Amino acid sequence: MIKAEFLRYGGALVGFSVSGHAGAGEYGHDIVCSAVSSAVMLTANTITDFLFAGADVKMGNNKVLLVLTDPDSAMSIAAKQVIASFHKHLSILSDDAKGTIQITVKEVKARKGK
Repeated sequence: MIKAEFLRYGGALVGFSVSGHAGAGEYGHDIVCSAVSSAVMLTANTITDFLFAGADVKMGNNKVLLVLTDPDSAMSIAAKQVIASFHKHLSILSDDAKGTIQITVKEVKARKGK
């Protein structure tokens, strides 16, 4: 199962962590994994390479983490909308492919030093 945890701060989504496999098909032929992987990369690249919003991004073995570094900044307004759109997209995928994606939202406090 793919696990997507979204981080909410001040009423808005400010980050996410995605890991796991959907198990909806053979490795390399899992359309749910492909859809989620593509959406993750589009979201991360849009935030960092086109909106130029500050974000900590970590990509590891089967896991991606993105957290806005200054969610209160004007630069992060559009980035928060992109994250909300990504959340909506995963919710739709989860409804279409039941049992393949688990989505949670975690409330977070301000980052240290902020």
